[in-house]
Parts: sequence; C-alpha cells; structure tokens
Amino acid sequence: MATSSAADIVKAVGGAGNIESLTHCATRLRFQLHDASGVDAKAVEAIPGVMGAVPQAGERFQVVIGGGVQNVYNDIMALPEMKDGGGAAASDADDIDAIKARERAKGVRGKVAWIDSFFEFLSDSFRPLLGALLGASFFITFMALLATVGAIPDWNAPGVTLEPSWAFVNLMWQCIFVFLPLMVAYNATKKVGADPWVGFGIMAVLMLPGFLALGEGVEPTQIFGVDVTIVPIFGFPLTIFDYSSQVFPPLLMAGVLGPLYKLLRKLIPANVQLIFVPFFAMLVMIPLTAFIIGPIGVYAGAALAQALAAINNFSPFIFAIVIPLAYPFMVPLGLHWPINAVMLLNIQTLGYDFIQGPMGAWNFACFGATAGVLVLSLRHRDTQMRQTATGALAAGLLGGISEPSLYGIHLRFKRIYPRMLVGCFVGGLTIGIGSLIMGLPDGVTTQAFVFTSLLTIPAFNPIGLYAIAIGLAFFTSMFLVIWSNFRTPEQQAEFEAARDAAEAAAAAEHIAPAVVEASEPRAIDASEAAPAAAAVPVATAVLEKASIEVLSPLAGKVVPLSEVPDPVFAGGVMGPGAAIEPVGDTVFSPGAGVIAAAQPTGHAFGIVLDGGVELLIHVGIDTVNLKGEGFDVKVKNGDRVELGTPLVTFDRAVIEKAGYPLITPVIVLNADDFGEVSPVLEGDIAVGGSLITVEPKPAS
Repeated sequence: MATSSAADIVKAVGGAGNIESLTHCATRLRFQLHDASGVDAKAVEAIPGVMGAVPQAGERFQVVIGGGVQNVYNDIMALPEMKDGGGAAASDADDIDAIKARERAKGVRGKVAWIDSFFEFLSDSFRPLLGALLGASFFITFMALLATVGAIPDWNAPGVTLEPSWAFVNLMWQCIFVFLPLMVAYNATKKVGADPWVGFGIMAVLMLPGFLALGEGVEPTQIFGVDVTIVPIFGFPLTIFDYSSQVFPPLLMAGVLGPLYKLLRKLIPANVQLIFVPFFAMLVMIPLTAFIIGPIGVYAGAALAQALAAINNFSPFIFAIVIPLAYPFMVPLGLHWPINAVMLLNIQTLGYDFIQGPMGAWNFACFGATAGVLVLSLRHRDTQMRQTATGALAAGLLGGISEPSLYGIHLRFKRIYPRMLVGCFVGGLTIGIGSLIMGLPDGVTTQAFVFTSLLTIPAFNPIGLYAIAIGLAFFTSMFLVIWSNFRTPEQQAEFEAARDAAEAAAAAEHIAPAVVEASEPRAIDASEAAPAAAAVPVATAVLEKASIEVLSPLAGKVVPLSEVPDPVFAGGVMGPGAAIEPVGDTVFSPGAGVIAAAQPTGHAFGIVLDGGVELLIHVGIDTVNLKGEGFDVKVKNGDRVELGTPLVTFDRAVIEKAGYPLITPVIVLNADDFGEVSPVLEGDIAVGGSLITVEPKPAS
C-alpha cells in the first residue's frame, strides 16, 4: 500500500490527533482512538488495499490489511503527523489510568468492553509469535512427510531416537515450542504495561533445569491426567512440572503482574523505581508463580483439555462436526486462542492432538468461500475484490491464516457465512463418518501443532481422510458461493453500474471532450424533446477554470442522501450526491455525455458527463427486483446523450404496488478526482435545475 493510502487511513479514522495508540497483528491495524463514534467503517473499507473495517468497544477500531500489514503500519508511523505518536500530544491532560477509567465507565457499548480487552490481551500475547509458529510448523510438516514415506523413523513417537542429523532438524521446531512460555510471558507482560523482561525472567525460573531437578527421586502424582511432582519448600508444597509449551501459566502470571507493577509504581518514589519496582515484583511474583499461579495454569489447561477429550471420546463423530461449525463464530470473538493452548497441551501430555483435524475443515471451508469470491471477481471484472481475495487465499492456502478471508471478505457480505457453514459441515461430517468406518478412536490427529494449510497436510493422520475432508469442505463452499454470488442482487447491480461507469470514464480519457464554459442553467419542462434540450448550453465547465454543475434528471423534491432508506447510499459508500423524491415518471440526462451503463432492468444508469464527472442515477430502492417490469429503457451502453435526453420512463403504480421506495439517488462516483461535491439546494426542483456542484481539485 502506498504512503498516500496510509494517509487516507489516518484521515478516515479522524486524523492523527484522534489516534491514541496504534499496534498491529498478523493482518490488522489496531487503533485505540479518542473518539470512534464518527469513524465511517464503509469509507475506510473503500480505501485501496483495505480488506475490511471492524469497529469495537472502548473506542477501538481495527482495519484489516492482510499479509502486508507491517508495511502499512510502517507507512503510517512514518507520516509527518504521526511523528509524535499521533494523538499523544493532544491527550496530555489524560494519563493512562484516567483514560482506562473513562473506558471502563462506558460499560456495554454494543459489546462488553472488558470482554474485548480480555480477548485483545490473548490476541496480543500470541500475535507477535505467529511468524515463528508458522515457520516451525513447516519444519514439523517436513519431518512428518519424511516419516510418512519411511525416510526417517516416527520422529515424535515416545522412545524413538533419531540420528544426529535429523535430531538437529527436529530441534529447529522444538526451539519455538519448548520456549513458548517465555515468549508468551514477554508479550503478555508487555500488554499489561509491566516490564516484559521481568515477566520473562519470572517465567524462566520455572523452566530452569534446576527447577525440574528439585523433583528428582520423588514419585509423581496424576492430576487431571497430568504427571506432577510435589516437594516441600520451607514447609510449603511446590508443584514441579515441565512447563515447556505451556501458555496458560504465563498468561495468568502476566495478568497478576500487571496490577502489581502499577501498585509498586504508586508506592515507590520515582527516582528509585528502576531498581526497586522490578526487585519487589520478582520477589512477590516468582514464589507466587511457582507455588500457585503456575500449577493453577497447568490444572486449568488440563481440565479444559480433559473436557474436550471427554466429548471426543464420547463421540468423535459429533466432535468432528461441532468443531468446524463452532470455529467460524469463535475466531471473530478471539475464543480460538484458549483452544490453541489446549492443542499444545494435548501434544505435550497425550503425544497427539485431536482438535486440529476437524479445525482444518473450517479453515478450508473458509478458504473455499474466498476462492469462490475470487472466481466471481474475475468474472465480474471486480479489480479491488480480486486483489483482496487473491491475497486472502494465498495467506490461507499457504499459511493457514483465516483472518484476511474472514475480516476482508466474509464478514462484509452476509450471503457468504451460510454457504461457508455448509462447507464446514460437509468437512466435519466426512471426518466423523471416516472415523467410524476406519475405527479411529480419536478421529483425525496430529503429533504437532501446525497451521492447517496445504503445506501441512502430511502432518495429519490418516492423511487420506484428512485430505478428502478438507477438499470437500473447500469445494463445497467454493461452488455454493459461485452458484449463489456473495452479493445480493441489489448490491450486484450497484456494483456493475459503478464498474461500468468507471470503465467508460477510463475509455473516455482517450477522447477529447467537447466542453464549453458553464453558463447559467435553465430549468426545462419534462415534456421537451431531446433535440430541443440539446440546444441548452451544457452544464459543465473546463475543470481548471470553474465549478461543474450537475443538473437534475427528475422533477421532484431534493433530500439529503442520509434520508435514503438504504445504508449503502445513506452512508456515502458509493460516493457523495443528493436524492430526489420524483413527481414525474421520466428520467432525463442531466447533461451531455456518454452512457457508461444502462441496466436492462431500467433501475440504474451510469453516465460520464463531458468534463469527466461520473454519475450514477439509481431509480428507486431495490427496484432491481422487479426485473425490468414497469421500466421502459430509452438508451443503451455507449449512446451519446445530451441534456434532456430521456433515459427511462417508469410506471409509478407498478413500483409502489411492489412496495419499493421511488426515491432516486444521484451519486458522483469519482468524487476523489475533484474537490468538494455538494448539493445546491434541498426542496422542490424541476428537470434541469441545479442539483449538485462539483468543485475542481485545488492545485497542489
């Protein structure tokens, strides 16, 4: 994304002064704003390179970018207006505690703010690790593939010893998962505002070889299926456990360390905080984590794992269906992060995991829906959606990352989710039936934590059943989306009108337009014929010299776009303009130009006026559903029209009987090419009356 688009994003969220802080995850920019109430999500989504916008509680606002989010983040932070950290200077009166207190006081705002904060804490604790986890998962897949073809022994089975060369390769992924608790501790501690290296050090105590050595010679005890050793330390029972790959203990530790750090900063004088805040934090937290928090984290994770295992043991068939159907709703809420931790615990305690197989059905159903959108975008010549879907599909199939698809496409178009859920069901059902036929007590399993992508298929057992299941999930979702479209008929018609107008405008750039200086427009009677109207001076002007006036194509009453009973028009998604409540039954050309799109249904027209203004005239709302009934179209694509040329006549009775509003938006589609676009008046207007003024873009 170019720097100009980065500037557009900052402007769309209210400018640098409205940005309290900005971070990013694997696919999204995460804004903490001073006031998010005025941010138009649709306007943000219209910025090139933006896949979607996700408003949240507590003045949070997320912008979905995809795999290039780091570059966009860097572009934004490099903007001159962001050199002081955005709105930091504007909020000097508010310290961090005051800001958070204000947010807590707001309570529920569509969503519960503390729930948003909790799952953001989980997400930001794992998000910086995604690259390392993804890289490690490819090493795991490589080892699994070699074991499958018999090149090496079963590398992850108990008691198997690999020769040094392959043992070294095995260490290339173990380095990430063994020390995962330290990485999570660092990120989680940083998120709660404490010194991340202090959190790292506290968790490191539990991972020292000497810590495990304390339990040597002591008989272990099983709790929630986990072998633990308890030894007395100064008379208090200390649970000795291998904390490798554990994520619940560092998360709980950080959750306690954050408030403690704030308390110590209040109690200890500022000039000695550098020394004594970390010291007292470690003095309190190391014993607390070792004796209480660590074991609680282990037991809590083990209990959750046992609960899921009980469901799977009761019926792998039901489990295989429920997991892929639940994930489409869990991921947007962040509920999948605790489940990821359970997967890691399963691998550590059981030697395998039974959740990732059914989860793969959800992922590939998600990617299949994206593939369907990509096919349709190619078919419909939808450049922006093609780019979005291509990036999202690549991130999914190669990296196993669903967020670009989910936030960039699926949550924006309500028709996709039901089709995707069918794919999830088909994939899960395939795993369930296959498990019954093959007698698999735990269904499809894997011995390592991997991202479910094309490259990690060899990590699953049995490979054949897993491959068939994800293939069916993928193609079911894909074909359903292609068959039914991801846009509603109304959305599709509006898109086609805008696309055709843009294409005609691009073609018209190669033709020198015959434009004259603007003169005073006169109102014309609706009964005037096109030849007579052609004698009226064209209501356009040379862009560099004067404003351009767009005349009214209808007689009626002018109202603001905000009163149009359609969020796409009312929210300005298509562009600025005005709306007319018509009193007649004929739509006339508002000026001289070329018809870029004349819908055969008669409900919408795209016109490129001399002077370069691209207009969309949309007759009524949802009138595309009439399929042309009640409309008599007078022009076709490519026709040259003059001011007053009839475009269509419509039967008001047919439209009103069908229950569709007759209000007609007139939209300037290429407003970005000009300066200010504003309606001239509100109230009664005649055909040919001045409707919209389009100012030239100021010279740079």
